[in-house]
Amino acid sequence: MAFESFHEFLRELEKHGELIRIKHPLATELEITALADIEMKKAGGGKALLIENPTVNGEKSPFPVAINTLGSWKRMAISLGAESFNEIVREFEGLLKAKPPTNIKETIKFLTSLFDLRNAKPKVVNDGACKEVIHKFNPPERRTTPWEKAKSVEELIKTADAKFPTLLNMPILKCWPGDGGRFITLPCVVTKDPDTGERNVGMYRMQVYDSQTTGMHWQLQKVGARHGKRYFEEGKRMPVAVFLGGDPVFPFCASAPLPDGVDEFILAGYLRKKSVELVKCETIDIEVPANADFVIEGYIDPLEPLREEGPFGDHTGFYTMPEPYPVFHITAITHRKNAVYPATIVGKPPMEDFYIGSASVKLFLPVIKMNFPEIVDIALPAEGVFHNLVFVSIKKTYPMQAFKIMHGLWGMGQMMFTKYIVVVDDTVDVHNTSDVLFHLCANTDPRRDCIFTIGPADVLDHATDVVGIGSKLGIDATRKLPGEGFKRPWPPEIKMNIDVVEKVLGILKNQG
Repeated sequence: MAFESFHEFLRELEKHGELIRIKHPLATELEITALADIEMKKAGGGKALLIENPTVNGEKSPFPVAINTLGSWKRMAISLGAESFNEIVREFEGLLKAKPPTNIKETIKFLTSLFDLRNAKPKVVNDGACKEVIHKFNPPERRTTPWEKAKSVEELIKTADAKFPTLLNMPILKCWPGDGGRFITLPCVVTKDPDTGERNVGMYRMQVYDSQTTGMHWQLQKVGARHGKRYFEEGKRMPVAVFLGGDPVFPFCASAPLPDGVDEFILAGYLRKKSVELVKCETIDIEVPANADFVIEGYIDPLEPLREEGPFGDHTGFYTMPEPYPVFHITAITHRKNAVYPATIVGKPPMEDFYIGSASVKLFLPVIKMNFPEIVDIALPAEGVFHNLVFVSIKKTYPMQAFKIMHGLWGMGQMMFTKYIVVVDDTVDVHNTSDVLFHLCANTDPRRDCIFTIGPADVLDHATDVVGIGSKLGIDATRKLPGEGFKRPWPPEIKMNIDVVEKVLGILKNQG
């Protein structure tokens, strides 16, 4: 299902009883995120929240704030027009397994898959709702001196002109008490490779410095940073567009672990079963979704001094301390007349990002299985805050197979950041942490079944000795084979006969 506006998605959530409207004024400084944190911690992710009267430094914002809109399996499914997210996974898996047709029935099925792919290609249109209001800024001269300490955003907001949309009167949140300022937390950041023209849509937090500049927190391993490096080498300003809202599939696609060079808008078109309509920005040569709620246009000057960004209360459950990052200069802000500002917060799990990240794993598991067919399932427990902890179940057929899987996963995209990988047999439910821990404790000898290695680490990981470099631990919790040096007979796991279980359950039912 394709949503033509974020408002349309919110109405669908409300129809399913998944949206709570908050009419009482709530401050964008801490109050909205405090409420969202409470809601996200509820069973199943709670409900989506629409803050109808957010205040910015005491003044009512003209834009409502929506938060936790993707924070449950049900809302993830609704965002994609499906009864369940597993339905989307089955469709995607079927497409990957498509084979040349041999009869009429298979031919129809095969063509249907091809038509789905054709619909996925984005198309450029002349105009869109995202341009109903346009405000352009004069770009500053190139800066060559270090950044001095500026006035606080709160001080600047007091003098902001409310007639025009700027970073100072948008309802941008300050999430946690120790944060260095207000952060755009759900931005879809569009960049292009200067050599190939290939587009990338990523998600990098953005700290607001003033009405016309933000930080751009893209880490060294991110595609946006790689694009920036090429502009640095050429000494050119890098055009960057940031959009918020529109179809709810966009932030999911922006955070999905797509291979470098694969257009996120093609994935969005496939998932929404309709091509994404793109419109060219007003001041830069980049296209953005025509149905977005907000578009922030600008550039990053790779030759300009970096600026301190942070602290920021992160998905690790700790504050990320200040580090230098590129500065994003705003040249235009456009938006819908009835725009909704979408946001999220990150912190100690479970949070909304758990469902977004887990959905990515579910969707791309069939792709991983194409490389590692012995894999049955993968889970990223909430306690592992994305990639810190990964559980993998495999159909084991030969010695040392679990270690092969560990090394293979550490070599795949964002999995390079994983600190702990636990491999279990296919009979273990990796989504049941208790079941995994039971088999980890029962099936392992630490000296024999653990492997240490070293590699890239998440720069947000405060536990590593060096930023971006850390050690990793793999644990083989599968049953051991004679070829692995295990000389004793492996005992069978205790299980009751199913007919006995059914009999006693029937007795209990009749007794009740």
